[in-house]
Amino acid sequence: MKALVLLQHGDLEQLQIDENKAMPQTQAGHVVVRVRASSFNYHDVFTVQGMPGIKVPLPVVPGLDLAGTIDRIGEGVTGWNIGDRVLVNPLKPGVGLMGEMTDGGMAEYALADARQLIAVPDGVTFEQAAALPVAYGTAHRMLITHNTIKAGDKVLILGASGGVGTACVVLAKHLGAEVVACAGSDEKAAALQAIGADHVVNYRRQDFSRWAIDKYGKPQRRTYDGGVDVVINFTGGDTWRPSLKCLKRGGTLLVCGATAGYDPQEDLRYVWSFELNIKGSNSFYQDNLAVLLDMVAAGQITPLIDRVLPLEQAAEGLRLIRDREVLGKVIVTP
Repeated sequence: MKALVLLQHGDLEQLQIDENKAMPQTQAGHVVVRVRASSFNYHDVFTVQGMPGIKVPLPVVPGLDLAGTIDRIGEGVTGWNIGDRVLVNPLKPGVGLMGEMTDGGMAEYALADARQLIAVPDGVTFEQAAALPVAYGTAHRMLITHNTIKAGDKVLILGASGGVGTACVVLAKHLGAEVVACAGSDEKAAALQAIGADHVVNYRRQDFSRWAIDKYGKPQRRTYDGGVDVVINFTGGDTWRPSLKCLKRGGTLLVCGATAGYDPQEDLRYVWSFELNIKGSNSFYQDNLAVLLDMVAAGQITPLIDRVLPLEQAAEGLRLIRDREVLGKVIVTP
């Protein structure tokens, strides 16, 4: 079969197309999925580069998210049939993430534990399904499972043009929030407004924290006036302290990652003076993905897909994500 393979850690040239990758063999409790769509996440950039403390078994096929049809069924698997349309939860029980600890979706076929499977409803495309797990699953758990956003909240989203960012925009609007989306170009800002953001800020030209204070007022320590209710910050780095400054008293900072640095400068005075809540959210679960599929099927949300590429152009798709040149998800169709 054909697959994209990471040979060793480094830059993107370590990703190569293998025309003769061995087909996955059926195992008890598992199915072989004919992959119809897979999507990249920023996590794949870290996998390529190598992450301290995480030993990835190389070579490996990247791609955490995948959807397709069941091609073969292993012994002991019940409730599924050949040809069933499925989304695969990237977290493989007892192993870890597909596309990191075991081969993932950037191949024509993939081996999945039957416990990872979720039926894809009629009306949901493979591309839409493959866009969901890491980005929308993370956003769904952070915003909805943890009940952190309510109708009328003023929500500022950093990194709003990426996979998790656009998912947060879509879900925050679904919940009835007033959304401020921050992006790194006027073109991305305009596109975010087109998908529902109420306000947009080009953070390369404008201080997002100052913009929020000018728009909503300076947060007050003795009242609940000024500032935004929620800041979604999965960038970290030098955006952390400005995020604290524009939160209202009792406001919440949501964090699920640190793409710009995990050890930011901190100012605890804002945390206690304004009684701020710092809420972390890690990963997603099967129920998040099932609910999201139903929301797409019902027309309640539409995953934002920047482009769909063939497997031969997959490495370029990951470069676009690394260099932040996309709005939403990059989908690959092996």
